[in-house]
Amino acid sequence: MNKVYNWITIIQNAVFRPTCILCGNPGFNMLDLCESCHRHLPKNLHCCYRCAEIFPAPAAVPTLCGRCISETPAFDETYAPFIHQDDIRYLITGLKFGAQFKNARLLGGLLAEFVQQSAETPDLILPVPLHIARYRERGFNQSLEIARTVSKLMAIPLDYASCIRHKDTAHQTGLNAKSRQKNLNRAFSCIKPINVHHVAILDDVMTTGSTANALAGVLKKAGVNRVDVWVCARA
Repeated sequence: MNKVYNWITIIQNAVFRPTCILCGNPGFNMLDLCESCHRHLPKNLHCCYRCAEIFPAPAAVPTLCGRCISETPAFDETYAPFIHQDDIRYLITGLKFGAQFKNARLLGGLLAEFVQQSAETPDLILPVPLHIARYRERGFNQSLEIARTVSKLMAIPLDYASCIRHKDTAHQTGLNAKSRQKNLNRAFSCIKPINVHHVAILDDVMTTGSTANALAGVLKKAGVNRVDVWVCARA
């Protein structure tokens, strides 16, 4: 089956050649992104290994930020290849509020490229659920759209049915970390057993980590031993 998908990808790339979403030049590595634009993406090179909070300077060894030292989150590690600014912000905003699904495929490809090199492979990928009211308003879940590409490229099962967001939380924009966490109390629950050891939560952006922390806590209570967080960007 994988060979069939490989041939389909080869044919698609031959007929519909990848084109950079950002500048219109030919893409590379089967991405809708050219090499130059890829080089200039705002990369999150120095960060806390648990929550990916951006450090102003490199650390000699893997380091925790002050927040993770004072209060350990429910998740174990976070992988966030980019900083939420410039072209990455443009791609995420275009997907989230403009239904630009080609952006989801590109973001998923970039995220897969990063975690394949740096993260332990989980048993399944679980995109952060949207509340049904927010889903009806938007028409799609941007995290799920990104996760579809990552799941396909890495051949990792995708689980978007075992957890639900049953609390329609207020928009998180403008809230501090404490308010965000309070906003998410009892927002998620598992409605099906998750009989795996290791789960990767996938989202578009991490700001304070409150959403990932709330969902990871539910997964740990459901019996999952390790929960990592994969996000396209860290704010």
